[in-house]
Amino acid sequence: MFRTPPTRAARAATAAPLAALSLLALFAGCAIEPPRATEPVSVKVLAINDFHGNLRPSAGGIRIKDPADPTKTVIVPAGGSEHLATAVAQLRAKNPNHIFVAAGDLIGATPLLSALFRDEPTIESLSLMGLEASAVGNHEFDKGTDELVRMQRGGCSNAPGAGSGEACKGPQPFKGAGFRYLAASTVVTASGQTLFPAYHVKRFQGIPVAFIGLTLKDTPTIVVPDGVRGLSFRDEAETVNALVPELRRQGIEAIVLLIHEGGAATGDYNECPGISGPIVNIVGKLDRAVDVVVSGHTHRAYNCRIDGRLVTSADKYGTVVSEIDLVLDPKTGDVTSARADNLIVRTTFAKDPRQTALIETYERLVAPLAKRVVGRIGAPLSRSGAPSGESALGQVIADAQLAATAREFGAQVALMNPGGIRADLGAKPGDDGQVRYEDLFAVQPFYNNLVTMTLTGAQLQQVLEQQWVNQPTAAGRVLSVSRGFSYGWDASRPPGQRIVAGSLKLNGAPIAADAKVRVTVNSFLAGGGDNITMLRQGTDRRTGMMDVDAFEAHIKANPSLAPGALDRIARLN
Repeated sequence: MFRTPPTRAARAATAAPLAALSLLALFAGCAIEPPRATEPVSVKVLAINDFHGNLRPSAGGIRIKDPADPTKTVIVPAGGSEHLATAVAQLRAKNPNHIFVAAGDLIGATPLLSALFRDEPTIESLSLMGLEASAVGNHEFDKGTDELVRMQRGGCSNAPGAGSGEACKGPQPFKGAGFRYLAASTVVTASGQTLFPAYHVKRFQGIPVAFIGLTLKDTPTIVVPDGVRGLSFRDEAETVNALVPELRRQGIEAIVLLIHEGGAATGDYNECPGISGPIVNIVGKLDRAVDVVVSGHTHRAYNCRIDGRLVTSADKYGTVVSEIDLVLDPKTGDVTSARADNLIVRTTFAKDPRQTALIETYERLVAPLAKRVVGRIGAPLSRSGAPSGESALGQVIADAQLAATAREFGAQVALMNPGGIRADLGAKPGDDGQVRYEDLFAVQPFYNNLVTMTLTGAQLQQVLEQQWVNQPTAAGRVLSVSRGFSYGWDASRPPGQRIVAGSLKLNGAPIAADAKVRVTVNSFLAGGGDNITMLRQGTDRRTGMMDVDAFEAHIKANPSLAPGALDRIARLN
């Protein structure tokens, strides 16, 4: 059942549905409960994270230690909703006291099969397999708050891009999620209330367990800013700790946190040596009342004890499901023990027939667009970076964005973030280099507008310096640059001081500090994404076509594209 704190949706259009849910919760609270258990109660919590709409198994599977030789690794085919649904059903059958939950990023950055229908297929799939509650991840905001609310309550889309034909095109009316999104730390600024309920409560033999859900506080820095306008994202640990007294007033002692933030361990998928990352600090600040933490965001699999508490993460794309077993004390209602196993969702699990039917229905609808040939390439284009940070595919995408905005908006330079390039562009055997729309969409699935702005030479240099400032890895996130622009950087110097003085050049000529340069980036970067905040200072902004459309136009116009010399960025030391 649902027990939610009183909340109000961000807009009047969502107020009625959320009020109705609250009313249902009230009546559910008045229902006659079965007698409370007198013996310890075992509970099975099944958890996933970062599914990203991978209804079909992802090509990469999951990489694990080779059982025959632990010094090596092997790739195990895994994931996909057909196999995940079967794995979840088999695990549920072990214990009548069960719940299936998630730690966010179920949608967003999805394959074309889901993205073409604005991720309705993924929501339907997870609802069909019995997901009950999920934290909101940062990618849930990829198309904005209104669209996320629609994912919860159903109906047709009015979000940007809906007019291009991907909304309201499913085989049946979209009913919305059969599970509850939770957003304890996401607050509507105007009202001070959470966008979605902060927690979900389920009783097991009369003993209540609360599942708190929240996303990372840095969400505004990694999504398109307009998508979260009017929202604030509060500190993760402070938010959770403030809810503990409220839960205890309801007689709830068992607390599980679903958080879209994580870390990275150096071991295998069911281990936890050397765990590091934001989740370590967050768990250390949590009230001791929090018993278990289900994490995500980093696309890693681990099974940890941090600060004495169980912390899990289930890789990505449905390749793993965390099987968490709790024991509840019948007198106190608290968790007396918690253990977990990360189970690989191997493709040897039988296919769930209901999931197969859902996927095949959408595949028939998507095929005409997905299989459409858009052009040819002369050789595969890789996103793997050279020591300088350049990649062949990154260069092509930057060139495409420059070509799409040069004539109309006067663009002279284009920059592309590596995190927005999600796959290589390869020529399939026997296809004579043919590229289909589904191939382009796999590379650029975010469907961002291109934004052209004016920066001074000094500001452009500062943009480049920010590639290494406040980044999650020492290597930073080096932006791909378009043809005609070049610069050098020195790896021996500290972040913020790496650009070689006087090295910025446009068509061979130095760019003066006070020069005016027209620069094109995608809307994610334009809003300060990846912490490259200097781009927010760009003036005379013009919004152009969508990034994948520019990519398609470039492929069509250049039928023999092949990797070029990676010489636009020079790395010293």
